Amino acid sequence: MDETIRDAVRRSLGTRARRWLLAGTLLAGVLYAVALVAAAAPADRTFAALSETVQSLMSVVTPLFGILLVRDLRRAPGDVRVLPSVLAVGLPAVVIGVVGVLICATTLALTTAEVADEPWRHAGTVAVGSVLVQVVAGLVGTGLGLLLRSTVVAFLATIVLPLGLFGLLGAVDALRPAQPWLTPLGGVRNLLSGDMTVLRWAQWLCVLLLWGVGLNALGAALLSRRDHPTGR
Repeated sequence: MDETIRDAVRRSLGTRARRWLLAGTLLAGVLYAVALVAAAAPADRTFAALSETVQSLMSVVTPLFGILLVRDLRRAPGDVRVLPSVLAVGLPAVVIGVVGVLICATTLALTTAEVADEPWRHAGTVAVGSVLVQVVAGLVGTGLGLLLRSTVVAFLATIVLPLGLFGLLGAVDALRPAQPWLTPLGGVRNLLSGDMTVLRWAQWLCVLLLWGVGLNALGAALLSRRDHPTGR
């Protein structure tokens, strides 16, 4: 592994504050999962339904790890490489996704309440989708962290922009079918339902390209332009 990438991976969870942030995110997932199983109707006690809510909740925090990695870049002396930090956000994202899967599976398996007829339907697809949801969330964090200097503004943007676009498209009947093509939330709902088709995988890929690849490419170009302004 390239030393720069290795350093970025270490930094992703390299401070006490970031480890506490990770622990708090996972604890919130545990508490939410237990509360959901206790309060839900039997028909809603499924791995897919539990994962959709718990993973969505934790994905609100996941972008912050990417934003913090980009903040490290801004503080680094000399020229910096963006790609290692973009790749490094995968570590906390995968940890959150995988542990979230374990939280949901364990909570459902240990519940003594009545569950749905097929509580584990699409469990494999939902498990994979859970990790993919967190990876995209982390990439949204690095992308907006590159575009916006303020950590607070960038974090708020990771919530406001995706939800705002989702709501805007949903407010117009003719545009509603574009939600799963253009918004992370549309992709999240498909992935965590577990009922994926070729069309839905194509929609998720489109979201990844827009919010993961495109946003980071734009942010990297903007950061490079700021660091290396061209004179006339």
